[in-house]
Amino acid sequence: MVQGVKLFFGIFMVLVYLGMAALLAINFFDWTLSPLWNTVRWFFVIVFAAYGVYRGYREIKGEHTYGMRRDDEDGEQYMNYADRLKEMEGKDNEEKL
Repeated sequence: MVQGVKLFFGIFMVLVYLGMAALLAINFFDWTLSPLWNTVRWFFVIVFAAYGVYRGYREIKGEHTYGMRRDDEDGEQYMNYADRLKEMEGKDNEEKL
């Protein structure tokens, strides 16, 4: 059930970011005060669209921003960052950086 909620929230947030990019692109909020505001508006269109696509990619790939990931193809479960650090403790390993 928890995975279902995370999946729903992830998809919902992707739609929010892409929706904000679309609303800003069609000038829904009527930012026509000056050319500077037009530049700022298009900057945020690009930022929201890029982040929405990035979140969508991570959702499809199965990675969440909550520190956990779904199982990979081999059935191995990824560890969160804190657990990886505990496992590497005492090992002389460049991955600690």
